[in-house]
Amino acid sequence: MENKFFPCLRFVFAILLTMGISLTFIVPAAVAHCDTLDGPVVKTAETALQTGDITPVLKWVKEEDEAEIKDLFKKTLVVRSKGKEARELADRYFLETLVRLHRAGEGMPYTGLKPAGAVAPAVVEADKALESGSAENLIKLITETASQGIQERFDQAKEAKKHADLDVKDGRVFVEAYVQFTHYVEKLHLDAAGSPEHHHGMHEPASDEHSEH
Repeated sequence: MENKFFPCLRFVFAILLTMGISLTFIVPAAVAHCDTLDGPVVKTAETALQTGDITPVLKWVKEEDEAEIKDLFKKTLVVRSKGKEARELADRYFLETLVRLHRAGEGMPYTGLKPAGAVAPAVVEADKALESGSAENLIKLITETASQGIQERFDQAKEAKKHADLDVKDGRVFVEAYVQFTHYVEKLHLDAAGSPEHHHGMHEPASDEHSEH
């Protein structure tokens, strides 16, 4: 009995070590969706741990990482049977590893699991759209937000332009407003016209003269 339990102890120790490291070296990164505790990756994983079926989880990792996550899943199920604390540790380690591999597959850094509720409103609406089968509310949210952003920056640039040639100080105020306005609409247009194959966090550089401002 003792020898059989040693592998579990080593596994739990690895969990503690890895979690400690992940908490120590957290660095700022781009806003992510799939690394939150209420995101789709974690939700799928939690269901899999309850049912014992890893199949729905595999779509979230690259093919080359499939064997690793399958092996870890089996070990996690074994450790989960050792009690509440062991189950919590094992589950956390599995979630951390899964999200880390998923983020790596996106070409993005892993900076730890984020708390529930840390998802941007647009992403929340995107998930709701997929659940409901309608993107109407999502389109409305994005359109209204973009329209407001354009109008605010346009108004500022328009007002600043009236005084742009009065003196150098006013001219610089206009230039700053102009740059913010044009960069904003440029990025909106590039993102809207971008290829759907683009991965999270990967944007092509601007191609016109505004990219040099």
